[in-house]
Amino acid sequence: MVSLTRRVIPPDFVCEKSVNDKSMAIMTGTIILSAQSLGKKFNRRTILDNISFYLSAPSSLALTGKNGSGKSTLCKMIAGILEPSAGSVSIRWEGQIGSAAQCIGLVAPYLNLYDEFTAAENIRFLSRIRSRMPNEKRFRILMEQVDLWKRRDDEVGTFSSGMKQKLKYVFALVHEPPVLVLDEPTSNLDDDGVRFVGNVVEDQKRNGLLVVATNDADESSWCSEQIHLGEHEL
Repeated sequence: MVSLTRRVIPPDFVCEKSVNDKSMAIMTGTIILSAQSLGKKFNRRTILDNISFYLSAPSSLALTGKNGSGKSTLCKMIAGILEPSAGSVSIRWEGQIGSAAQCIGLVAPYLNLYDEFTAAENIRFLSRIRSRMPNEKRFRILMEQVDLWKRRDDEVGTFSSGMKQKLKYVFALVHEPPVLVLDEPTSNLDDDGVRFVGNVVEDQKRNGLLVVATNDADESSWCSEQIHLGEHEL
């Protein structure tokens, strides 16, 4: 059993924390992310077992643990790109069950961009998969913030690993998600990129829900709550 540090809530606890409207720059209404008895097995090997948490915006959660403890697996299940073997993850937005594709932005090393597409083509194509086309004004603002606007029509195959990581942030943020999940958030980034991520983190913590998977103590300190995975033999 793995529990939430600083705030442990029983699985049957139900509440909605009120949110000041002025702080909700990204969305309106209460955002709740919860996991109930979540588990994942690959073949006969248990990766995660009995993970439960409840987060109500504004809030932030760090997922920590040694390599192989299941941090990325948990991120994938939260983001809806990997089915749990047991339990469930749910997102409630303004009292309604939300779609992970609509409500979550994800940045992770295992997300692939299309090298043969330009940066702009990648964002538009991936947004169609999300069924939510990007706001062109917001797209330009984000691309300028990561210093990629002038490279928007260049094929992503010509980008460095750090530039690709910045483009992943653009895709994760362009639809203004109420929930942001960051797996290894500063991987491959230069100093300017790290500062950009710091600003993103602070904004998300004020306005929505933030989940960070990391082994870095500085990155885990961004978050008010923590789940440390792999403390027990699974």
